[in-house]
Amino acid sequence: MPRLAAVTGVTGYVGGRLVPELLAAGFRVRALARDPARLAGREWADDVELVRCDVGDADELSTALDGVDVAYYLVHSLGSGRDFEARDRHLARTFGRAAREAGVGRLVYLGGLAPSGVELSRHLASRREVGEILLASGVPTTVLQAAVVLGSGSASFEMVRYLTERLPVMTTPRWVSNRIQPIAVRDVLRYLVGSADMPAHVSRTFDVGGPDVLTYGELMQTYARVAGLPRRVIVPVPVLTPRLSSLWVGLVTPVPAGIAKPLVESLEHETVCREHDVRALVPDPPEGLVGVERAIGLALERIHDGEVTTRWSSAALPGAPSDPLPTDPDWSGGSFYVDERRTVVDAPADVLWEVVEEIGGHRGWYSWSLAWQVRGLMDRLAGGPGLRRGRRDERHLRVDDALDFWRVEAIEPGRRLLLRAEMRLPGLAWLELRVDTAAEELAEHTPDVAGPGPEEAAGPGRTYFAQRALFSPHGLLGQLYWWSVKPFHGVVFGGMQRNVAAEAARRAHR
Repeated sequence: MPRLAAVTGVTGYVGGRLVPELLAAGFRVRALARDPARLAGREWADDVELVRCDVGDADELSTALDGVDVAYYLVHSLGSGRDFEARDRHLARTFGRAAREAGVGRLVYLGGLAPSGVELSRHLASRREVGEILLASGVPTTVLQAAVVLGSGSASFEMVRYLTERLPVMTTPRWVSNRIQPIAVRDVLRYLVGSADMPAHVSRTFDVGGPDVLTYGELMQTYARVAGLPRRVIVPVPVLTPRLSSLWVGLVTPVPAGIAKPLVESLEHETVCREHDVRALVPDPPEGLVGVERAIGLALERIHDGEVTTRWSSAALPGAPSDPLPTDPDWSGGSFYVDERRTVVDAPADVLWEVVEEIGGHRGWYSWSLAWQVRGLMDRLAGGPGLRRGRRDERHLRVDDALDFWRVEAIEPGRRLLLRAEMRLPGLAWLELRVDTAAEELAEHTPDVAGPGPEEAAGPGRTYFAQRALFSPHGLLGQLYWWSVKPFHGVVFGGMQRNVAAEAARRAHR
């Protein structure tokens, strides 16, 4: 039988890319997730064993790690709040103990590259501690320590990309002069897969990096050159603290300040490999490691071709609601507010669905743009994602995709798109968009909405477009929020109805 690899963090950036690499290398893969339904849209979902497992639950881990040859620990509490260190410590100890009791042959962990002999940021210190806990678990362990990971969709790459593209002239923190050793995500994945074959007596950390050592400022200039942009004017200033720097990054890039802060703090140190011993166990490919220019070029190529398989936003933001849409309107006996609308569209269902599936991101939300921008800015100021997460793919969506400040909770191709709000709200919210070709079908899902009159009846080539905004308030503040925004629904959601219908009709008749 092929060896069995268990992978945690499969909804994240690296974990989602590691799974197909392990399958290609001949492994059987067991994907561990708290909610396996979030993986339904992944291309590899039917080729792996999906297991419901909370990494902090020893009993669930015991079952999930049974019979596993190599277990990948790709979990960390990036931006999860003030107690992230204690949470990281608990999860690592629980995982290490469960792996030892289950007889797992090897653990593999991807941590952060950091210098020795200096006081580390809380984030880097926690990443180092997690590696030490796993090494002390009694299971042979490989800890790979990487600095900036370059690849389409990584948080580190998005920071470089947006800072460089949006700011031809910038005043920057002093850390732009620190040396770093970036590594391409494809080399990270190669090291992760190759670590499964390390001899049992090998249990240690390895520094991993690409062939180029440069400053962060030089990295941005390299990006500008590869992207065909003019050389950037960079003026370092000493007054920008890590907190101010993270707020600055959060304002300019799609990466929220809560995630940018630990990334910025890691840049306060020079992150250059002190050794490259890993090449003795995982040899470099014949063509050599991927350099910075080629890594940037490959990332931009994938973005241009719409082939970004995972993004930093693939994992839900810490603190974001994950509750599924309740099926009972009187959910938990509390208030549940619904704003329902529908219209007849002079276009076939497949054309209307094309417009619905492309909503958000660069195309926007087909209604009062200023209102959406203001709401997005308010959310970012409150610590939420705002609108800048955009989309993974400009034309197609899958379950668990981030979509601006929403996340795709369910999708029925050609018929239904359900979005769950991840913005900061005093309650839980969803937006449902539905395409139907018969009034009877639509009435099943929107029974409280009056049917169309004779003059609105859908004929050949005409389709019904329905949308529902749903909100479950938390306390009095939630009630006040709903009634304060309700007067704007006619402009925002009514405008979306009209403009989506108009765009579908325009495409159908062009």
